[in-house]
Amino acid sequence: MALPSYAGPGERIWYYSFRVVCGAIFLFLILPVLIVVPLSFNAEPYFTFTSGMLSFDADAFSLRWYADIFKNGMSAPNDAFSWAWISDSWSNAQWVHSTKNSFFIAIWVTILATSLGTLAALGLSQSELPFRGALMGILISPMIVPLIITAAGMYFFYSDVGLAQTYIGVILAHTALGTPFVVITVTATMIGFDRSLIRAGANLGAQPHTVFFKVIMPLILPGVISGGLFAFITSFDEVVAVLFLSGFEQRTIPRQMWSGIREQISPTILAVATILVCISIVLLSTVEILRRRSEKMRGIRPV
Repeated sequence: MALPSYAGPGERIWYYSFRVVCGAIFLFLILPVLIVVPLSFNAEPYFTFTSGMLSFDADAFSLRWYADIFKNGMSAPNDAFSWAWISDSWSNAQWVHSTKNSFFIAIWVTILATSLGTLAALGLSQSELPFRGALMGILISPMIVPLIITAAGMYFFYSDVGLAQTYIGVILAHTALGTPFVVITVTATMIGFDRSLIRAGANLGAQPHTVFFKVIMPLILPGVISGGLFAFITSFDEVVAVLFLSGFEQRTIPRQMWSGIREQISPTILAVATILVCISIVLLSTVEILRRRSEKMRGIRPV
């Protein structure tokens, strides 16, 4: 919103001061992330800026740590690039194995959390539902309870039922952590939903499942997709529950980064972190686009 021409000196001072303060807060939050990006191109195995990097010497920058993502753990990393090299990287490279696990787990978590969270949000949107506040509090409790407590409880429970150090155990744990984001997002979408459309569909003879897929779902779809993306990000970046529940075979990218910091400090971690930042930016940008589209569809934001 532009500053009006009739604004006085005090209003002008506040207008520009407010934006300077907001910019300073933004830099304070984003600067630690931005520093990681140039450090990931360091030609030396250091976590600091070298003199060559500060003087913008081309030889001080390298893609070696990005290449190490595909080579670390290979049987023959120095062989010529071929199908055998690709197979070796796919089967033995530690970061590649962690990436496969992260995507496999996150995709299943997204499917389960989106399905369960959407159903829960539809139920909570019913005005006649008893104890709505208590049920909502229970559903979003994984967001409120400290994650270390939740992870410890999951570890003891899953150990008793034989799900510790299994893919199913990690997927279920991340589903429990990701479902609250879907519930909140879809519930917010349902606030502006016109329920007369449901009654209109029923009056025209449509079955409940037809009303859901033809009337309700198209209108709340942006919120459902946004919640699913939040669930995906939650699973993809989560490390505490993975530390408790996963074994060597189930290690994900955050678990691999944690192990790398403890056992073998390498700028490869910075390269992976840079890629994760790019993925997060893409996903969050998609969430924002879907949020604005949902507001337009519900008439909250002008087209």
